[in-house]
Formats: sequence, structure tokens, C-alpha cells
Amino acid sequence: MKKARLLWIDLEMTGLEPGRDRIIEVAAIATDWEFNKVAEYTGVVKVPVELMKERMVGEFWEKNSESRDGLIAQNENGLPVSEIEKQLIKFLDDNFAEQSIEGDSKGKGKIILAGNSIHQDRRFIDIEMPKLASRLHYRMFDVSAWKVYFEGALHKKFIKREMHRALDDIEGSIEEMKWYLTFLK
Repeated sequence: MKKARLLWIDLEMTGLEPGRDRIIEVAAIATDWEFNKVAEYTGVVKVPVELMKERMVGEFWEKNSESRDGLIAQNENGLPVSEIEKQLIKFLDDNFAEQSIEGDSKGKGKIILAGNSIHQDRRFIDIEMPKLASRLHYRMFDVSAWKVYFEGALHKKFIKREMHRALDDIEGSIEEMKWYLTFLK
């Protein structure tokens, strides 16, 4: 039986402007509602090196030069974004049963996307992976909403490791969400 309920995705991009920047690394973890890992996926998207060098500049990338250099180095072994999209759709088919949120006929059978500031990743998915986007629910599970509440209202801050690599970032987001939930028990 397919047990996955949430599709955690993190993308590394050349920058934050959809349409101008490109996805360069993708990771996905399928979990149940208790955030237990069912399966994981990683992929590298091949993009022109010139674009990477042009867009991956500035204070953020200087501060994270090790991540930037690793992303540029792995680009050589990347696949076209259309192939990564096919692999992700197979990942969905292998791990998710059709599902819906109770009382929500608009999203029937769609998969819920989860992550930290996941709306930003979704903008890139909508542009670069439209077939994948069509499989996703319009509602999303965003850890950053919890972060805003806990830091603003409760003055509690989760210290997350900052790797700026897709799989590490998802694992950190799941860890962060589990930490928030300890306050509800």
C-alpha cells in the first residue's frame, strides 16, 4: 500500500526570479503525516554554465561559496529538466495513492507539496515542470508559517543547519517541523 501523504520538495536555483533563473538541483522526500520518510529522490538539472556563473553572484552566494561551487561542479552530470520532471512523476506514481483533503473537491486526487517557503519553489515548478505542477494540490504545507508564529509570538527559534543543498534542506525542514510539534504535546 502506498503510504506517502506529503511531498517535501526543495529546489536549488540559480537565483530567485522564476523565468529568469533556473532550477539546478531537486530533492524530494515522501512522508506520511507523522513525517516518517517513505522514499527520497534527488536529481541534477543541466543548465548552461554561463547562466550559473552570471546569476549565482552576490552576497548570498559569496557567503555560501562551497554550496555554489558544488552545484556548479555537479552540473556537468545533470539531465534536462524534462527528464527530471519525468523521474519525479514516476516517484509520485510509486509512492502516493490518490488522496484528497476532506471537504475539498477542487483538489481531489492531488498531492500536497510541503517545505520551507515552499511557495517560492512552487513558482519554479509551475514554470519549468508543468506536468508535475498539474499533479499538485493548490494547498501547501509550509514550515515557514510555523517559523513566523513561533519566533514572533512565542519567541522560540529553531536553529537550522544551513547547507543550501536540496536534500539537506528538506531533512532540516522536517526536523524543524517535528520540533514545532513537540510544543503541542
